[in-house]
Order: sequence, then structure tokens, then C-alpha cells
Amino acid sequence: SVADLRQKYGKFELLESGMAGTPFEQFTQWFSQALEAAVPEPNAMTLATVGADRSPSARIVLLKGFDERGFVFFTNYESRKGLELAGHPRAALLFFWQPLERQVRIEGRIEKTSPEESDEYYRSRPLGSRIGAWVSPQSQPISRETLEARNAELTEKLGDDPQRPPHWGGYRVVPHRVEFWQGRPSRLHDRLAYSLQGDQWVLQRLAP
Repeated sequence: SVADLRQKYGKFELLESGMAGTPFEQFTQWFSQALEAAVPEPNAMTLATVGADRSPSARIVLLKGFDERGFVFFTNYESRKGLELAGHPRAALLFFWQPLERQVRIEGRIEKTSPEESDEYYRSRPLGSRIGAWVSPQSQPISRETLEARNAELTEKLGDDPQRPPHWGGYRVVPHRVEFWQGRPSRLHDRLAYSLQGDQWVLQRLAP
């Protein structure tokens, strides 16, 4: 039964003495290890937002960049998530790297990336994806036939070098809290969280 499904954890431990000085440095270490371990789609993350009625919604998006400014993803600004972020510019991210028995939870405010950053990433995408950003009125009701007809029409119209649509671009999650979770035996997991206090990151262990 579903209730009997269990996974035993115990590959690694997470100690305060081994943590980096900032969550960005720690994330860089863990992300590199996820790449080395060939974790499937290590940049896949759950993005949680809040609607005007205060109801949460979540979906998987792809991390496309990170540094000490925050964590970046790209999407349609007129999609459900885009509208929710416009009304409530805060979000949470969750990475789950099952082969390493690890999670990373990130919470923070939202800001749009600069037009230059959005243009640069848009130009790096495959042509079909660039055209797809024009084709899809994301989150709106549509038939498959209409979607394919729009794709055929705009593929011919836009040619081989489409410009970025004005309704499409990047967001950056600027964190104030980042938690690193390592699975441990008997569900006594390691949870170490960085919280921003003033301009300093403070590290604290949390009960599992």
C-alpha cells in the first residue's frame, strides 16, 4: 500500500563544521555534486507562488542561473505564475536530489531580470523554444489544433531569428532563507538553515 512505501536514508551527514559561509557557496557545492552524480535534471525545482485569494500553487520550472544575487528562471509574464508574482512578489523554491537524499528550500522576494539578461538567455534557446514563447498564451484555455496552427503560422512569420516577446523574460528569487536538508536514518534528518539577519547570514540547525 501507499502507506508502506518507505525509503531508508543514510548516505551522507550534514554538520555545521562542514558548511560554507553563505548559502550561495553551499548551494554551489551541492549543485556541483548533483552534476557529478548525474542526478536527472538537477536544475529542476518546484516554484511555489501565492494567488490573489491567498491560495498557493506550485509547478516545476528550471533553474537557469544563480549567483550571490539569487536564483533565476524564465517564463511568460502573463502566465498564472507571472500574474501571481506580479500581485505577490515572493516565492519559494524546492530542489529534491533523490539519489543524494538531499533537498534545498529557498524563500525570498522576486525581481525581474534586466531586459539584457532576458535577451541573452532567450537568444541561447533552441529556435523552436524561442518561437514557442510567441506561440503559447500560457495558462489560457486552448485546443491542441489551435496551438499547432499558431506554431505553424509563427514559425513561418518569425523566421530564423525571432526577437524576445515583450511578455516573456526572467525572474530572480532573492533569498532571505535557504535550508539544506540531508536524509538520515530513523528520520532524524539533518536540517541546516541560513537566515539573513541584516547583511549577515546566520546558520542554525533545525529539528527534523
